[in-house]
Amino acid sequence: MKVFSVVGYTKSGKTTTIESIIRELKKRRYSVGTVKDIHYEQFEMDTEGSNTHRHKQAGAELITARGFHETDILFQERLGIHRIASFYDVDYLILEGVSDSIVPKIVTADKVSDIEEKWDDTTFLISGKIADVMDDYKGYEAISAIKNVSRLVDIIEEKTFELLPDYDEACCNACGYSCRELCKRILKGQKKRQDCVIGQGHITLKINGQVITMVPFVQKILKNAILGVVGELEGYTSNGTITIDMQNDKYD
Repeated sequence: MKVFSVVGYTKSGKTTTIESIIRELKKRRYSVGTVKDIHYEQFEMDTEGSNTHRHKQAGAELITARGFHETDILFQERLGIHRIASFYDVDYLILEGVSDSIVPKIVTADKVSDIEEKWDDTTFLISGKIADVMDDYKGYEAISAIKNVSRLVDIIEEKTFELLPDYDEACCNACGYSCRELCKRILKGQKKRQDCVIGQGHITLKINGQVITMVPFVQKILKNAILGVVGELEGYTSNGTITIDMQNDKYD
C-alpha cells in the first residue's frame, strides 16, 4: 500500500487536489483510502447527548455506531498513522494535512511563502492554486490537479511507496540511515524502498492477526530464544520452518 500526504494551508487547494487525485487513481483502477487530519482542538465526531456519547461517558473505550449505509468506529485516543494504516487494505492511502509522519508529501499553496513554511525534505511535488501561475519550485514540478491531473498522478505512481517504520535512529539504522533520510533518498532515486530491512527478516510475529514490525536486534533476540528451546527437541532441523501459535490464556 503506497502512502503519501497532501499538506497546505486552508484554501490553498488541498482538498480539491486530493479529490482530483482520487478520481484519477480510481480511473486507473486503483483502490484508494484517505485520512483527514483535523487541526481543531475541540473537534469530536460524536455529539453530546447521543447514545454513543452516553456510552463514552459511561466508560466504553471503543465504540461502534452501525447504520444502514456506514459503520463508524470511535477510538477514545489519537492514533498514530501506522496504527491507522493497519486498518486499510487499499492500493493508495492519501493523508490530508498530516505532516508528522515520514511519508512523501505534496505541498499545496497559493503563494511562495506558504510553500516555504510547509516544505521539508520529504516533499516531492507542488500543487494547489500556485500551480496556476508557476511551473516549478527549486527544481520540483508545480502541477495543477485540475488542469493536468494525469501528469500529477504519473509522478505519484513513480515516487510514492509503502510506509517506512519511522523508528528512532538510535533504535534502528540497519539500512545505514534514519527513516527520514532513507525517505529523502528514495524520493531522489538514490535508494529503494526495499533498502529498508524491516520486514525482510526470517521471523514474522503476529498479535491478534496483526503483523508486528521488529528491528533486527529484536528479531535476533526472539530467534535465539526460540532456537535455544526448540533446537533441543526431537524433529528439529536447522533448515526447517518453525511455527508457533500461542494463545495468551490466563490461568489461576
